[in-house]
Amino acid sequence: MSQQTTSDVSLGTSVYNDDGTKLGIVRGFDDSGFYVRLDADAEAESVDRLRSGQSYGEKNLMWRCWQCGEMGQIEDMPDECPACGAGGEELYYWTED
Repeated sequence: MSQQTTSDVSLGTSVYNDDGTKLGIVRGFDDSGFYVRLDADAEAESVDRLRSGQSYGEKNLMWRCWQCGEMGQIEDMPDECPACGAGGEELYYWTED
């Protein structure tokens, strides 16, 4: 049986998978949990799976800006937010009805 540990999570905290590989850092929080900015060499299979289609169930996969809330179609994912100029690291995947 694996042992679980708890720790405090705050902005900038590094996140690791079960084998100790660093995945990225915490970049934000909401009611569902926290968001992680992946390191460039981290594998994001679930993101690739979501990007392979334009919808997820009855919802559309979109991008959204963490800074201003601007949203757009995932096939037009910009390098930076066209509304506020925030860098690509501030854009994340979002599902919309």
